[in-house]
Amino acid sequence: MARSRIPVEVERRVRASARNRCGYCLSPQHLVMARLEIEHIIPISRGGSNDELNLWLACPLCNRYKSDKITGVDSETGETVKLFNPRTQVLFEHFYWTEDGLRIVGKTPIGRATIAALHLSDDPDALEVRSYWVIAGWHPPKD
Repeated sequence: MARSRIPVEVERRVRASARNRCGYCLSPQHLVMARLEIEHIIPISRGGSNDELNLWLACPLCNRYKSDKITGVDSETGETVKLFNPRTQVLFEHFYWTEDGLRIVGKTPIGRATIAALHLSDDPDALEVRSYWVIAGWHPPKD
């Protein structure tokens, strides 16, 4: 099935709503060396649409790991749960940053499942980049 193009105005609104940050790791556009991607919260392959309410921003790394996933496994309970929805859920209700600012930790089943599915705290490239952001005082985000 061919993907239809997302209108420029919709993309602009999504970027503004997301505050030009990845909805999962909060990497801001001005620090990412690639364009943040429009991400389908429910992938097209899983019945999602290009409707604005199904779109958010993701860095290429998070978007690649998320792929067509809509669920993940909670590392504490073993339950399969829906992944975090950056459009409708509050990030800091499900996650917090470690004291050193390098890793994000899940507070809830949704947070833990999302971290595992998107490799938010174990991708070596992300950890290395974040370590430099921490040194520069740019990370972790406070909001």
